[in-house]
Amino acid sequence: MTIMKHRPTIIDVARTAGVSKSTVSLVLQNSPTVREETRVEVRKAMAEIGYVYNRAAANMRQSNAGLVGLVINDLRNPFFTEFATSLQMALAEKGYSAVIANTDENPDLQEQMVGSMIEHGVSALLLCPAYGDTKATFDAIARAGIPAMQMLRKVDDRLLNFPFMAPDYDAGSRLATQHLLEQGARRVAFVGGLDGRAVTEERKAGYLEILQQAGLEPLVMTGAASREFGRSAAKALTEEHPDVDAAICFNDLVALGLVSGCHEIRREVGQDLRIVGFDDIAEASHIYPTLSSVSCDIEALGSEAASVVVSWLEGGTTPPPEIRSDVSLSARASSTS
Repeated sequence: MTIMKHRPTIIDVARTAGVSKSTVSLVLQNSPTVREETRVEVRKAMAEIGYVYNRAAANMRQSNAGLVGLVINDLRNPFFTEFATSLQMALAEKGYSAVIANTDENPDLQEQMVGSMIEHGVSALLLCPAYGDTKATFDAIARAGIPAMQMLRKVDDRLLNFPFMAPDYDAGSRLATQHLLEQGARRVAFVGGLDGRAVTEERKAGYLEILQQAGLEPLVMTGAASREFGRSAAKALTEEHPDVDAAICFNDLVALGLVSGCHEIRREVGQDLRIVGFDDIAEASHIYPTLSSVSCDIEALGSEAASVVVSWLEGGTTPPPEIRSDVSLSARASSTS
């Protein structure tokens, strides 16, 4: 046994075992989320340094019990803001509190925020992850043995450890493309979304499939998922591809920018150019003309995610590697006038 100059603490156990403090806590609580080999190492470290668990004192420190960390890539984007709000409210209905961090699409900041949440004893993590080098973030979660899910974006392929939940993006773009063709569109463009990212490819896939079935040539104009890009795309489409009479946008921000750009160049939305967005944020139904959009039912998605993570925590029910939620099309004036 290692003799310590002070009474051994949970931090000493964590340091000796090479794990986080929260992992030791989970072992002491007999949490089913901790891997057996990790449990053995922690118990071995406790015996080595002579740590004695004071359950009475631990019961007084339950203020963090039921705390779920929500790590969001960009809270400036209304879609992610609405999702985080829905998820937080759904968790509250189940008796769980949420702590929310905005990583601003910065993987280094994400690693810092996740590490802090782990140290403060969150019971689970739900991440809308930033892009970039995220391995260190997910490795830290794996070492901690905390239930964690990837939401809306998939950046880590270890889906048995970090299940992925998102709307059925492919089905959404099929719905949008079919709708535009039924409205009489002859040349449909796909606008926005950065090349090489899985979510861009998924949102584009259904569009490509429907056009192929219809024997039509695709036109893809990728770029930032922003209003600025959508606004500039209006002029570019008109000048470079005057035959384009409809557009599916990567998200509603691009679509809102495209609507604004059309107003600038006096191109009538819904007549000269039919537009469908993606996500169906609240603003889509309030602008003029109202914006058609693929609805991901953000409120239902947040509720489902809360149910899945609570079942994981309370019943040990590990989610399947991938969960896809249903989507629908909210057809409005921007594509039906």
